[in-house]
Amino acid sequence: MSIITLTTDFGYKDHFVSAVKGAIHCELKDPKIIDISHNISPFNIVEGAYVLQNAFVNFPKGSIHIIGIDSEKSPENQHIAMLLEGHYFICANNGIMSLIAAQVTPAKVVEIDIHDAIQSNFTVLDVFVKVAAHISRGGTLDVIGKPLKELKVLVDITPKINEQSTIIKGSVLYVDNYGNVITNIRKSTFQEIGKSRSFTVNARNHQFNIIHSCYSDAIRFDIPKSQREEDGKRLALFNSAGYLELAIYKSNPQTSGSASSLFGLNYRDAVTITFD
Repeated sequence: MSIITLTTDFGYKDHFVSAVKGAIHCELKDPKIIDISHNISPFNIVEGAYVLQNAFVNFPKGSIHIIGIDSEKSPENQHIAMLLEGHYFICANNGIMSLIAAQVTPAKVVEIDIHDAIQSNFTVLDVFVKVAAHISRGGTLDVIGKPLKELKVLVDITPKINEQSTIIKGSVLYVDNYGNVITNIRKSTFQEIGKSRSFTVNARNHQFNIIHSCYSDAIRFDIPKSQREEDGKRLALFNSAGYLELAIYKSNPQTSGSASSLFGLNYRDAVTITFD
């Protein structure tokens, strides 16, 4: 039986997560349900895409991913099911899949059309669960929808490059649990535009001239610990997802602060790279 994952902005205070899981159990015997995250900021599809994009690739092919973020059906927010890299995704056509599928063309996308047979104001529970159960039983996407040629695309979340290819204008994509700031600037873009030139990363009043390979790469382990600059060490690196990240070494947002709080950076704030 396929694994079913859940990524939502439901949080844990309300009944929504448990209700969805209960509905899945009613549809399938002994389902395998895994929570990716239920703490996505409300309606923040970019944040949800970042989290899911970096999680789903670690699941076995055939996994089914339910996305409950900005998922209410409307004339401008239809529901879709997609097959991408051997994984199934069920969500609203609100731009989230255009971010997840930015580098790879989906094998199949359909617009879900089973709503007429279901009375619901909680479509993740009543519609998405039905579709996930259908796929888990071996059903095809053609049965639950008609082919969709184009996904809704978010066009304002990619970095801008000036005509001289000397500046990459990016923005904050996500702030993680440690308060590290992840931008929308990919390592591949940096390498393509930078061409090994020297550079300056500008984030409000903070500048970085070195991009490290990992967090500990910023620490001088060749000198005695008492002489090292560790606590509060600022650094820039390309994270495991391949995005430019600004961080504080071993930061704790609850005590000593984090890159987000100390640099004054939050979602959509500007981060630029200037090449010499």
